[in-house]
Amino acid sequence: MSNAERLHRSRRERSGTADADDEALVRCRGLTRRFRRGGGGLLGRSGSSTTVTAVDGVSMDVAPGEFVGVAGPSGSGKSTLLHLLAGLDVPTSGTVTLAGADTGSLSERERARLRLDRVGIVFQRFRLLPALSARANVAVPLVERGVPKAARRERATELLERVGLGDRTTHRPGELSGGERQRVAVARALVNDPDLLVADEPTGELDTAAGERVLALFEELASDRAVVLASHDSQALSRADRLVHLRDGRVVDGEDPADRAGDVVADRNGTDADDRDANVSGGRGTNGVAGRNGSDEDAA
Repeated sequence: MSNAERLHRSRRERSGTADADDEALVRCRGLTRRFRRGGGGLLGRSGSSTTVTAVDGVSMDVAPGEFVGVAGPSGSGKSTLLHLLAGLDVPTSGTVTLAGADTGSLSERERARLRLDRVGIVFQRFRLLPALSARANVAVPLVERGVPKAARRERATELLERVGLGDRTTHRPGELSGGERQRVAVARALVNDPDLLVADEPTGELDTAAGERVLALFEELASDRAVVLASHDSQALSRADRLVHLRDGRVVDGEDPADRAGDVVADRNGTDADDRDANVSGGRGTNGVAGRNGSDEDAA
């Protein structure tokens, strides 16, 4: 039996509650994303450009109740793959079906609404709004959904307490450590109770205790929704039901985390060459919906 056939069963399968006919929440077929790099020249002269293939022919499914780890060295395509799964970007070729919708056939506004309703995203670089408090940052997606202020405040406060920041609700990002800002970003990703949670290096800025708290929360969430986590951290990846290992944008194998996590290259201080947040989000806010520049009073 190949490694790909020895994938861990999802938590629901292991508990005997999975249905063989369960539909995947996310389904990718032949997923490819290419970017053009260069092309500018001195004094306005045209220069040569190259095409970079960040994700190359990836096919995979992610079901509710499944915790999938994405492993691979820097530049292997992890961040780009997460952006495609979450509907932040669209493929050059191939398809991504998210909650039954082909993301490549949707308008930008339709994809933004799909993300707002179904997806939580933990970005590698936080993307917190500096003028807003931690609680207001967490509540921003609820503002976009029209949730009443009292309910927004209650939900945001609850999530900040769950990630160990109950005493930091009124602090702005500039008053928080890198690890605290990361946990605010995690709370914000969870505020809309998403069906799919994607996280790009979510423990990269955290100490051991805080990282364990966040990973335990992800495991809890994966009991009834899909979680996809990209990381260089072997301890984080070991929590996953299965791994998808990328190299040069291609899936090398999917296998039991115990077989592969120990071989993951430790590179906490590196960033993927394909980490193009600014290119794929269009300058938008937390889930690709225009960020608010209003006051705390507006957001939370």
